[in-house]
Amino acid sequence: MKLIKTPSAFFSDMTAVLIMDYQNDIVGMLPENVQTALLEKANAILRKTRQAGLPVIYVVVQFRDGFPEISPRNKLFSTFKESGRLREGTAGAEIHSRVASQPGDLVITKRRVGAFSSTELETILRAKSIDTLILFGVNTSGVVLSTVRWAADMDYNLFVVSDACADRNEEVHKVLIEQVFPRQAAVLTTEELIKALES
Repeated sequence: MKLIKTPSAFFSDMTAVLIMDYQNDIVGMLPENVQTALLEKANAILRKTRQAGLPVIYVVVQFRDGFPEISPRNKLFSTFKESGRLREGTAGAEIHSRVASQPGDLVITKRRVGAFSSTELETILRAKSIDTLILFGVNTSGVVLSTVRWAADMDYNLFVVSDACADRNEEVHKVLIEQVFPRQAAVLTTEELIKALES
């Protein structure tokens, strides 16, 4: 097993990349300058990790016509049902064109916040003998937090790419990146990740 050193830990060649909720409706909620920087970072990560031969897995949140998956008791998702956003087949629910999937990539659809909840992600990772995840997504306090917690409990080796994550609340993003995630994951920047892959 090949081990690659980063500033804070190691990742192995049994590694997958998770890009999460990079969808038009979700990215579009961020300020335009944040969107631009975020998409540039994500694009650079995808380009370099594909060159390194790492599998790329997209995780998206979408709902069927009529939003049957959303309970009126679900405070967060009820807002999507009311607005009609993230419905399967709509432009807003699609992956942003700047980070579009490529042949060979996997796209997993979830009906809840975290990447593991209501999906086949765990089955796919186990089938591929993946033990390490490089992950990033929108929002930091949503899909990223939920996925880090779940994956850490499942004993995955985790890397969170800090500047490829964003949240509508910058203060919450900062607290999670600087104080919460380091307890369960190695937090690194896009530049640090790329340098580690090049080494």
